Amino acid sequence: MPTGIPERRTALPGAPEVVLPHGSAEPHEAEASRPTAEASRPAPGTAGGMGRAAGIIASAATCQAALMVGLGLLVTGPGAHVWPMTSEDAVARTLERARTGTLDTLSLVVSEAGNTATVVAGTLLSCLVLLVVPRLPRWREAVFLAVAVSLQSLVFLLITEAVDRTRPDVERLDASPPTSSYTSGHTGAATALYAGLAVLVLRRAKGPWRRPVAVLLLIVPVLVGIARAYRGMHHPTDIAGGLLNGGLSLLIVGRALLAGPHVPAPAPSGEAPLTGPAAEAPQGEAPGRTAVVFNPTVTDESDRAALREVLERHGHRAAEFLPTTADDPGAGQAAGAVRAGATLLVVCGGDGTVRAVSEALAGTGVPLVVVPCGTGNLLARNLGLPVKPAEALAAALGGAPRRIDLGLIEGDGIAPAHFTVMSGAGLDAAMLESTSDRAKAVLGWPAYVVGGLRELRAPRMRLTVSLDGGRPLRRGARMVLIANTGKVQGGAALVPAARPDDGLLDLLILDPRGPAGWLGAVVSLLRRDADRKGGEGSRSVEYFTFRRADIRFDAPQPRELDGDPVPPGRQFTARVVPGALTVLLPVRGE
Repeated sequence: MPTGIPERRTALPGAPEVVLPHGSAEPHEAEASRPTAEASRPAPGTAGGMGRAAGIIASAATCQAALMVGLGLLVTGPGAHVWPMTSEDAVARTLERARTGTLDTLSLVVSEAGNTATVVAGTLLSCLVLLVVPRLPRWREAVFLAVAVSLQSLVFLLITEAVDRTRPDVERLDASPPTSSYTSGHTGAATALYAGLAVLVLRRAKGPWRRPVAVLLLIVPVLVGIARAYRGMHHPTDIAGGLLNGGLSLLIVGRALLAGPHVPAPAPSGEAPLTGPAAEAPQGEAPGRTAVVFNPTVTDESDRAALREVLERHGHRAAEFLPTTADDPGAGQAAGAVRAGATLLVVCGGDGTVRAVSEALAGTGVPLVVVPCGTGNLLARNLGLPVKPAEALAAALGGAPRRIDLGLIEGDGIAPAHFTVMSGAGLDAAMLESTSDRAKAVLGWPAYVVGGLRELRAPRMRLTVSLDGGRPLRRGARMVLIANTGKVQGGAALVPAARPDDGLLDLLILDPRGPAGWLGAVVSLLRRDADRKGGEGSRSVEYFTFRRADIRFDAPQPRELDGDPVPPGRQFTARVVPGALTVLLPVRGE
């Protein structure tokens, strides 16, 4: 049976034309529309927006440098004979007399926290963590931290060139750098890095631990300053100047990059920025009641505030936010909202949350907006939605309704349940079961790769497959995958022919044997052609399409449903439910 489905353009009666992406996860660019006052201002992620932010930082940094130099000239000039500057030499001698071997060692360790090498390495590592660990790269926060530390260093160098101050007249425990004693570079760098991290912890982290962690980070620059004074490297006013210089750098960069519109991640290759109808509220009839079902473990207060702002901009001004729970991952909330008269459902979470809400909406005709907030976000990627939650919501609200298929799966130990993306048995299910929630939270979707490597030595399974009532096929396999959509984590087209609107499901049977078999399987899976025939593929990889499949295993196998493990078993029955779910998708500009 042919599996290559040409691109089809269909829409609900009276709705704008919507085209599902085929072989690409790129959101379609919308036509330009009437600009609003907010839209006319350059966004920070654009060339104009970044130029505007750079201009703000440059002008404010000039004032910062002038202020710091002025204070330095005051301290070393007219203020040198005024208290508290007159008491600074006495403070240095007191600290010198208080030295002990233990305090010398402790001060050395603390002082190194503000050393140039430590600060540079800490900044690079922090930026890498911000870009790699979260489910979506935190570009704005990474740029904020890097620019703040760099700005502090630049102003520090300007200060030392303009203000010449000798170091305290005591024995110094460190080699004297060629710079002026004013200001303390260690203290300023430590302030920019550690206080900057404290700002990000308070801004992005959740849980009761965030405030204590932020306090500990804020204490580090103070301890560095005390250590530098103890070691005879700086006067107290030099320490105060370093704290002020680092603090001003954070304030200036934070106001430019964090207080305004966010700096979005660079768009994937070929993906256009969100513009036109997808970026602003459509004109016309006012929307009805809107409910937002969200997973609170992956959707924090700032995420919900951003989503609420987008909803209000599109006319949904009284949206009800309904959190999922451990006992109810979204189906109950969605069903209750529909019973209460909701005319639009928004789901914010991972694939499990999306599947639960889709289960409740199947066959109701109530439109669903998918907002990617989880680890995989496979349905959102396969539908061509932006990966940033607020942008995905705006794009969908500016689009039109479209019916997509669902799969219906049942078996021994599994009550009939719909799935939106994929269901399977064998290697993928074992991989999902062995990947902990902690690993997913830390690594994101690459955690599945680590889990998969642990399961490669699992024994092959034997199975019998019957497609659409045809003759049974006997197979051995490492993995059996039933797909409604084709793309998986990382954008790989695991089942290239699968489309969510073709009235069919696709079956992948993966059975590599030995290193050569795995190499052949990888080559087959990397192929991008979508015109495969039923059963075509390499010896290690086979593809089929069907409307109903009955799969029986010789022994119980681990199984999964849209990325969530389900009880192991021996039998799967899957069938397609055409057009069961209505989703809002971006409109392609003509």
